[in-house]
Amino acid sequence: MRYDFARDLRNNATDAERKLWRLLRNRQLGGFRFRRQQPIGPYIVDFFCPQAQLVIELDGSQHGEEKNVSYDEARTEWLASRGYRVARFVNVDVLKNPQTVADAIGNFLQQSLE
Repeated sequence: MRYDFARDLRNNATDAERKLWRLLRNRQLGGFRFRRQQPIGPYIVDFFCPQAQLVIELDGSQHGEEKNVSYDEARTEWLASRGYRVARFVNVDVLKNPQTVADAIGNFLQQSLE
């Protein structure tokens, strides 16, 4: 069921998700492989790099609402407690400064090698 939902999310990606995916796919960023809309436990994360145990979340304006902030914090805590690192970016940053976001992700990936 979650895998069907994840497939639907991949097929209906936001503009920011599509733009970031173009930068991450085919091992373009440091040779690291990424998956999109990946189920992990009870969650479906936007992007996931298994080699680096890195989760990338893109946040739209709704993530600034109080109830969503609490949910995101709980989600990040759950993922971190299982050894995943979570990097969050705002959709607007991906759309306006995609290379800056890609560089930041590259820094997270380099840290995983140290």
